[in-house]
Amino acid sequence: MTRRRSSYRSIASLQRDNRVCRACVEAGYPLESFPVVSAYTGQRAYMFGQAPGVVEGQERRPWRGRAGRTLRRWLAMDEDTFYATFYCASVTRCYPGRPVSGRGDRTPTPREQELCSFWREWEFRLIRPRLIVPVGGLAIKRLLGVSGLAECVGRRYEVVDAAPGAVAVPLPHPSGASAWLNSLANRALVEQAARVIHEELVRLESTPAGAAAPSSRS
Repeated sequence: MTRRRSSYRSIASLQRDNRVCRACVEAGYPLESFPVVSAYTGQRAYMFGQAPGVVEGQERRPWRGRAGRTLRRWLAMDEDTFYATFYCASVTRCYPGRPVSGRGDRTPTPREQELCSFWREWEFRLIRPRLIVPVGGLAIKRLLGVSGLAECVGRRYEVVDAAPGAVAVPLPHPSGASAWLNSLANRALVEQAARVIHEELVRLESTPAGAAAPSSRS
C-alpha cells in the first residue's frame, strides 16, 4: 500500500515511503520494478532522468547501465565521484517495461508522471539542490517546460521551485539509440553542457550550504 504523508522532515523518511510506493500499479499501470531510490549523502546537485532502465530496475540504483556509463564519460567522472556529486532521481521511479513495439523502454504516461511528481517536489524541499541536470527531452520538458534539445542543451535556466539561485543545465539522453547524437554540432552542445555543469559545480563548492547562490543566467 502506497504511503504518502502530508509533510516530511527528512530525506530518510521520504525515501522509506518512496521505496515501497506502488501508486502507479494501484492506478493500473504495468511496471517491472520497485522504485529506484538514490543514496543521499548531502549532495547539492540533482540529476533528473526520465525513468529507470531494466538494469537500474534490477539493481534499484540509478544510472547503472550503458546510458549511465556514457553519462559519466560526458562528465569525465568515475562512479564514486558521480554518485557523491549528484543525487539521482527521475520523472518516474520504476522501470516502466517495454512498449508494445518491443523497442526501447516504454515512455511513462502523463498520469504516471503526475503520480511520481510528489517525490520530486518533496526532494526539492528537503535537499534544496543548487544545480539540477535534466537528462533527456521528457525530463527537460517536465522540469523546465521547454522542448527542442538543440535550443536548450548547454544553456543555464533558473529553477524557482528548487532553491534560491538554483540553475538547471539540460543534457540529451545518453542512449545509444538516440540519432540526435550523430550530429557533430549536437555533440559539441553536449561538450558545452558538460563545461557549464562543471562551472556550476565549482560555484557550488565556493557557496556555503544554506547561502543563496549567485545568479547565473544565460
